[in-house]
Amino acid sequence: QLQLVESGGGLVQPGGSLRLSCAASGFTLDYYAIGWFRQAPGKEREGVLCISRSGDSTNYADSVKGRFTISRDNATNTVYLQMNSLKPEDTAVYYCAATARICREGRIYYASWGPGTQVTVSS
Repeated sequence: QLQLVESGGGLVQPGGSLRLSCAASGFTLDYYAIGWFRQAPGKEREGVLCISRSGDSTNYADSVKGRFTISRDNATNTVYLQMNSLKPEDTAVYYCAATARICREGRIYYASWGPGTQVTVSS
């Protein structure tokens, strides 16, 4: 069974950093593009960043440009989301999900969603 599990969330002050991890089990990540999404209370789930099978990244949220980066380590079957200069509006549950080979905009193209990890940015 294909499973993704997110970790690394927590409470951080504005301006701080967190690194989220998306670990796969039951399959190897190297065939897939992995997307990070987030959902704030009362809002729809939105795409943040995606990394393709070849390692190319695609940004789906203008608000995180220059602050968030995505990377992958196929040897450890893990994708990371490095979040710097965090703002209160980054508070959300962060999810990762898989799609075949290349990044696609839209949740409909993704499967094997993890349970999410809570990120709270507050002083």
